[in-house]
Amino acid sequence: MKTNRLGRTTVEVTQLGFGGGPLGGLFAPLDDETAAGALAAAWDGGIRYYDTSPHYGIGHSERRIGEFLRQQPRDSFTLSTKVGRLLVPQAADGKMDPAGFHVPATHYRVRDFTRDGVRRSVEDSLERMGLDRIDVLYLHDAEEFFDDALRDGYPALAELRSEGVVGAIGAGMYDTVMLTTLVKEADVDVVMQSGRYTLLDHSAIDTFLPACEERGVSVIAASVFNSGLLAVPRPGEGAYFDYEAAAPDVLERANKIADVCEAHGVTLPQVAMAFPLQHPAVAGIAVGMRSAEEARRNVKSFAVDVPAQVWTDLRAAGLIR
Repeated sequence: MKTNRLGRTTVEVTQLGFGGGPLGGLFAPLDDETAAGALAAAWDGGIRYYDTSPHYGIGHSERRIGEFLRQQPRDSFTLSTKVGRLLVPQAADGKMDPAGFHVPATHYRVRDFTRDGVRRSVEDSLERMGLDRIDVLYLHDAEEFFDDALRDGYPALAELRSEGVVGAIGAGMYDTVMLTTLVKEADVDVVMQSGRYTLLDHSAIDTFLPACEERGVSVIAASVFNSGLLAVPRPGEGAYFDYEAAAPDVLERANKIADVCEAHGVTLPQVAMAFPLQHPAVAGIAVGMRSAEEARRNVKSFAVDVPAQVWTDLRAAGLIR
């Protein structure tokens, strides 16, 4: 699988990355055996970039990814995690995590972008994963704390990079306006942008992607299926778009795109995975995977060579910019 370098660093990622959200029990419970199967199938398929976060299942995703990656040579993979939430132990008392992950509420989250908070978060993550280093470190979901993240969090990440603790730094967020500010005002290497450069949402192309290209900042595109709408060949009623039920006009547009895909012998998910990589700033995509079957399906879809005429026809029909 092809790899790309992040910014001006020596850190490389495979163009298809493993998104660790589902391993935290996102949307549905997940047992350790199934999670391990997903990781093994992704590895067998050539994926060598794994992304996780303390937020994902209050540590479950980090633990599961760490258990798998400890079995592999350390220089054979790239690992990213995130800072901005510290996990504080508490008695679960039978309660489940209120943040949408199907795990017992053994911890609660405290938002913290201070220097001490960032360093403690890194130490906690390394302990949970049982690994000696993190390759890429992101400020996570800083939209409501952006001033703190830019003022305190970014310098803390830059310090860790200068010390050699991490190889590349950046942020993982939805908001392209804030990410553009970060790219322009800070010396970051990579940003993980979620859901704003997909077949159905091109808003990242206005100012965010040009700023990344100008500054030499790499982009990892996440949520390329927009919460599931683009993950099936023919989305129907009940499909989700950006975590909500898809509006009729969005559903109609997705199916028009599917018409063009089918005319060229490819599927909507295959084209959705290939789309972000058409932009020169995009180094890779991160796709959430929760089972071996899902991982194998994603690897197979990603390997499909999408004909150039697909992009031409989608542009001609006004379906992509």
